[in-house]
Amino acid sequence: MSRSATDDPPPLAPHGALPTGGTVRPITRWGTPVMHRVNTPVTAYDDDLRALVADMVATMYAADGVGLAACQIGVDAAVFCFDCPDESGQRVVGVVCNPELTLPEGDERHLDDGDEGCLSYPGAFVECARPDFATVTGTGLDGEEVTFSGDGLLARCLQHETDHTRGTVFGDRLPTKARKRLAKEHDRSVEDYPADWPAGDAVSAESAS
Repeated sequence: MSRSATDDPPPLAPHGALPTGGTVRPITRWGTPVMHRVNTPVTAYDDDLRALVADMVATMYAADGVGLAACQIGVDAAVFCFDCPDESGQRVVGVVCNPELTLPEGDERHLDDGDEGCLSYPGAFVECARPDFATVTGTGLDGEEVTFSGDGLLARCLQHETDHTRGTVFGDRLPTKARKRLAKEHDRSVEDYPADWPAGDAVSAESAS
């Protein structure tokens, strides 16, 4: 999911900090098969998983995102990472494997029709109605149970990234007219996001330093 806020306060990490030391990878785009199928559950909590998530974290930050699922770097695994502010501006960070989403029902359910964007369809934002509070449960990098809840952009992020693990992109949730507006905005900025983005940007930055 694309970031739209800056100058955030220090993050809250209720289940531990995000792994570091990863390599920035190119982001996989909508239309690639791995983006449109239910991803394989995580069953091995090992060094390979930690390395994968470290690469996801590095890629998320290089792309200025607030969340990233494994399928967005071409890996068929039901896991996502995030660093996203809630309605109060408090950043929350975490990793969720095999996420299960719980949303309010009945009188507790209220929709937020704010803008949404996706790193796998970069440069475009459009309104997408989602519940304004969400809870995700799953497992962490060591197989421990984790739970994250939040409102504001965090609620949107938890829903957006869980969708990715189920083969759903947020464009699937849009009415036809809104999806056409999204496509036009994306097409206008396509030259700003080459196929190796953001990995190419990261290599260029390293070469210049």
